[in-house]
Amino acid sequence: MIAGLPAEYGLYTCIVPAIVAALFGSSHHLISGATAALSVIVFTTVSQFAAPGSPLFIQLAITLTLCAGAVQLLMGLMRFGAVVNFVSHSVVLGFTAGAAVVIAISQLKHLLGLDIESGSTAIENLRLTLSAVSDVDLRSVLIGVVTIVASVVIRRVWPKGPHMLLAMVIATLLALMLGNVALVGAMPGSLPVFTVPVVELVSVERMAMGIVAVALLGLVEAISIARSVAMKSGQLIDANQEFIGQGMSNLLGAFFSCYVSSGSFTRSGVNYTSGAQTPCAALFAALFLGLILVFSHLMPPTFRLRVWQASCLWWPTT
Repeated sequence: MIAGLPAEYGLYTCIVPAIVAALFGSSHHLISGATAALSVIVFTTVSQFAAPGSPLFIQLAITLTLCAGAVQLLMGLMRFGAVVNFVSHSVVLGFTAGAAVVIAISQLKHLLGLDIESGSTAIENLRLTLSAVSDVDLRSVLIGVVTIVASVVIRRVWPKGPHMLLAMVIATLLALMLGNVALVGAMPGSLPVFTVPVVELVSVERMAMGIVAVALLGLVEAISIARSVAMKSGQLIDANQEFIGQGMSNLLGAFFSCYVSSGSFTRSGVNYTSGAQTPCAALFAALFLGLILVFSHLMPPTFRLRVWQASCLWWPTT
């Protein structure tokens, strides 16, 4: 949604790229998918040439993904991964903290139930949110606060338990009781299908700077997260292989209606703290998400919509 795309494209991006990156990457804990930082760049790059959410916008976003994946794969094959060895630990910490701020500010409007446009920077998003603070929806605030509090409390009481999953269930039940809560909308009950992206040379030339920016930021984001988790797990990260994994995930993802993906702070952190030991955790997570997407149409419509609304409240990067 931050990228200006229909919500289902975020879910598609958390399925195919997650599987490919886990198979071809080097990190045991990195979970790839849609991220807030890259979504902002996709929006600012593509919105110059098409209206957000339009068929042309979606086509250009997928073209951007395909080209960025090719650039990342080429950098990996040329063994440019050694360049990240010159990135200090302070830079990684700074990037991690900065991404956390961007994600938090970008989600304030959803937490407060505000219907405002997304800005191109965190400062602009904060300014837009503060200017509309008089229109706060108390139901959305209550659901958000209960979700956060439930997650924190459950984690302290049951450290090894699925605190985020339980918090989502509690928030879903609360949304059902409150009623009249803004919803994301019905998700398509099908998996992403194979389609050949329509690539026009003129579009590639216009988005050239955005393609390079997305490719480089995606690699820095993925490596930063992988290294942050590796400092705790003790794993050695092969930067070149990680470049190849990220490139393959975007290159192949473009053929399954996915937009630019990279390592996710939120999902990688949950993956590690939940006790994951191998990339199989990413594979199963993507497969379970696919099953939920396929069978969601079997649930009653009202309940289905509220489940998706609650899930989006606690999973900000989608």
